[in-house]
Amino acid sequence: MVSAREKIAYGLGDTASNFIFQSVMLFLTFYYTDVVGIPAAAVGTMFLVIRVLDAITDPLMGSLADATRTRWGAYRPYLMWLALPFALASVLAFTSPVGLNDSGKLVYAYATYAFLMLTYTAINIPYSALGGVMSAQASERVSIQAYRFVFAMVGGLIVTAFMLPLVDLLGQGDTARGYQLTMLLMGTVGMLLFLLCFAGTRERVKPAEPNMPALTKQIGLLWQNDQCRILCIVAMLVLTGVALRNTMAIYYVKYALGLPELVTPFITAGMLGSIVGCALAIKCSQKVGKVRLYIWLQIASALICLSNFFIPLDAPDAAITLQFIWGLVFQMSTPLLWAKIADVVDYGEFKTGVRMTGVTYSTVVFFIKVGLATGGALAGWLLALYNYQPGIANSQVAQGIIISFCLGPALASLAVAYLMRGYALDNQRLDEIQQKLASGVQSPYPERPVSHSHD
Repeated sequence: MVSAREKIAYGLGDTASNFIFQSVMLFLTFYYTDVVGIPAAAVGTMFLVIRVLDAITDPLMGSLADATRTRWGAYRPYLMWLALPFALASVLAFTSPVGLNDSGKLVYAYATYAFLMLTYTAINIPYSALGGVMSAQASERVSIQAYRFVFAMVGGLIVTAFMLPLVDLLGQGDTARGYQLTMLLMGTVGMLLFLLCFAGTRERVKPAEPNMPALTKQIGLLWQNDQCRILCIVAMLVLTGVALRNTMAIYYVKYALGLPELVTPFITAGMLGSIVGCALAIKCSQKVGKVRLYIWLQIASALICLSNFFIPLDAPDAAITLQFIWGLVFQMSTPLLWAKIADVVDYGEFKTGVRMTGVTYSTVVFFIKVGLATGGALAGWLLALYNYQPGIANSQVAQGIIISFCLGPALASLAVAYLMRGYALDNQRLDEIQQKLASGVQSPYPERPVSHSHD
């Protein structure tokens, strides 16, 4: 059993990650368009272009982590080695050098955003894989991920509640300076939290043998993992929807509701709901089963987003309440998704005889980042389609923002619910796989599991 203390230490790593992750999802597009002055369409394109790098760096990082052998383990040491570079990258991304022309601003944005995503890859893939080797028990993995995402959402709550007030306080009228100093503060605290995570966790699941096949061979073996393929597409769609909604949240409150003073309460309400949802994930999955529960939660999330479309614009309290409910329902599914990654690692080992924890996590994380980039790109392109101009509100722009904020995420959640019908790794099937792995039995069949009970 993994102690609550160790689960908390692990969760602190995602508190640190979410200082940056939530800042990027919620504020970076707005920072680029309304503070730096980069056109929305160019911002959207940049988010997608940088993802090309991840197609190379993510599997390389996963393979490197799998092959790492130190006295601290395979994945933990990266938290210590990369805490400082990650903090530095976050500050640079929210820095706007004085004197650059429009082209210079865009080049600087590309360079610093690429550096931020590179360091995010280098620290987050080992961190994510660490959660899969702290325990081999399926139920314990859900618990570890639930702790993780409660603390992740605490990090997000700090961002939503304090980002804009800190920008005003530290900037003293200079918004660009305010963002830079705020990220310096958050990056420093995040670095310390990563070090606490490193010190407070342990790796228990035996790592892969150091004589792993070549990366191209590993990718070929991973392709045989049909359940991993489903999970990759699901992860991409999930993050596309949530990134689109979170990016549009500020614009929705400021230009659709017409109440810029409610931006902080609105996004904070969603984060508070997320904390409650993550905390409920363990007990709900025990009663319903994590696969069936995940499908239901995605359908419920879609219905909430559709309901949001019909809220009158003169009813901000209703909008804030619905944002809280959406955060609760949607984020209850997040620990379940990450627990499934550890499950498909076991399934992949059963099918192929090779355990590829880092490569599997890096592959799913790559699709997560593709979803994040796609959602951010869609937000920028849609704003450009609506002829959005910073500081200028009109009915066409407001209606377009409402459609993007409500209907886009609803469609993504419905697509996820449909795809999860093909996911077959319920608790019973996983118990069978783990028992056979423990006894040295490998699957002689390359086909998908036959169980579709959805626990």
